[in-house]
Amino acid sequence: MKKQWQLLQPDIDVVEKIRRELQCNRVIATVLANRKIISKDNALRFLRPSLNNMRPPCSMKDMDAAVKRIYSAITDHEKILIFGDYDVDGITATTILFEFLHYTGADVSYYIPHRTKEGYGLHTKHITDYAIPNKINLIITVDCGSSSNNAVKTASSSEIDVIITDHHEISDKPSHAVAVLNPKRHDCSSDFHSLAGVGVAFYLLICLRKHLRDSHFWQNRPEPNLKSLCDLVALGTVADMVPLVDENRILVKTGLEIINAGKRCGIKTLMEFSGIKNNSVDTEDVAFRLAPRLNAAGRIEHASAAVELMTTNNLKTARQLAQSLNNLNIKRHNIEQKIIEDIFEYLKNNQRVLKNSSLVISDNELDNMWHEGILGIVASRMVKKYFRPVVLIAIKEGVGKGSARSIPGFNIYNGLMSCSDHLEAFGGHSMAAGLKIKAENMDVFKKNFENTVQQMTTHDDFVQTISIDFELNFDDISDTLINELETLKPFGTGNHEPLFIAKNVRVMDSKIVGKNHRRMLLQQSAAGGTGNSFNAIHFNVDTSKNLRDNFDQIAFRLRWNHWNEKKTAQIVIEDIKGQ
Repeated sequence: MKKQWQLLQPDIDVVEKIRRELQCNRVIATVLANRKIISKDNALRFLRPSLNNMRPPCSMKDMDAAVKRIYSAITDHEKILIFGDYDVDGITATTILFEFLHYTGADVSYYIPHRTKEGYGLHTKHITDYAIPNKINLIITVDCGSSSNNAVKTASSSEIDVIITDHHEISDKPSHAVAVLNPKRHDCSSDFHSLAGVGVAFYLLICLRKHLRDSHFWQNRPEPNLKSLCDLVALGTVADMVPLVDENRILVKTGLEIINAGKRCGIKTLMEFSGIKNNSVDTEDVAFRLAPRLNAAGRIEHASAAVELMTTNNLKTARQLAQSLNNLNIKRHNIEQKIIEDIFEYLKNNQRVLKNSSLVISDNELDNMWHEGILGIVASRMVKKYFRPVVLIAIKEGVGKGSARSIPGFNIYNGLMSCSDHLEAFGGHSMAAGLKIKAENMDVFKKNFENTVQQMTTHDDFVQTISIDFELNFDDISDTLINELETLKPFGTGNHEPLFIAKNVRVMDSKIVGKNHRRMLLQQSAAGGTGNSFNAIHFNVDTSKNLRDNFDQIAFRLRWNHWNEKKTAQIVIEDIKGQ
């Protein structure tokens, strides 16, 4: 799909002010201005993210009630159950809460539901079939629970208290919960709405540790250093694709440093199986190497294996678990490819479907059975290819379970809310959601969802726009510039890696590497230029097309390429015009 390029044009006086105050390159000043980071103080906080700059977490609604109830459970030796989600956000949130409470000497265990057998979130059956028989006194949910009204009510009637920690959209909070920590609550004024589930759990631990300190709990044992948990917070935050701004930027920056220090046995071992070397993990490695392997546990088998990997200190055990997750990820990839092939075949035979503003497809339309744990990944791939909201549903015994992914111009949670009369359940946020539907309601849901998308969007919402920060000539590329660009990390949602444009680019050499990546040597044919040439890589190209010798324009990122303990400048091409 063709992309529309937008070269950002910040105020030149603002750019010059930033450049002068920070004594930085004009390129860096422009990038900061494009991100509305214009004061010196804000720029320094952005460039030097520190845990000292985090806002007080105790401002979150219900925090005091949650902390006091957990303190009581610890000191009275009550049985505490952490109830988590099966994705990386839920896995890491479960782990940090479990490790902290275990350190306090609490009687704590965790429970993560099986994705396909039990589904998402806390349900009544978890109370009746597990919590009550195991004499649980307190349940703390992580990355789920905001819509678990019936389960919380059942727990309360059985004298089991529930504390909800979550970050998903919430309408009516569970009224029988002791506390509901969710920054998306309409009555929560903390302004922490960008936190991932693991971020909310981490904030709970900050406040709980302080309450324990004020209560002289740590007199007979060292107070734990919560910074050591930031490696897990970083994993969950990046994997859940929440904006890497404010506290999230601080937590991820800190967490990546801890990951690269190699202090957690499970992460270090997983890095080895992911092919990550030199302790140089960045957000891209987390998103595309570590997170998929951790997610594979919950998608294919059970997420508890990922928690075991994150908590073990035994190298042999860690390697066995990491090997298992790696194998599951290979299996996940193969299943994913088969579903993608099914969808492409279906669209080839039903091209009218691509005239719609949305794609809603179920496996019974293809006479195949899809693995519901893989649908979220495939839906994301379809959004990237067709740039419209996508809902994929696997139907079994008359009931469909599906994953929905969206584009920036359409809030998919609100879209599903508009069609909720046809759904058994749904939940999520603006860009991603899950749903449950009876097979008999599929046709009417597809029709109403398509109408909803059309009503809530405009034509411009379906034009994929890439924002370009700066027109950068090859002669202006230097080691110093790339090093300064490194200070803008971590990159991700809400802080995309700077994108540049260069004109009149000549291809000096080219070859295909892997299956469909093109490696090139590029030189700019600019008047008066020195003719500097740079290595470039263009991922996922159409190898059937002939490559021209010249490009009118390229949109690209600029990075260090680390190879054989050396680093060289590399251009990573995002898009090409005139090829």
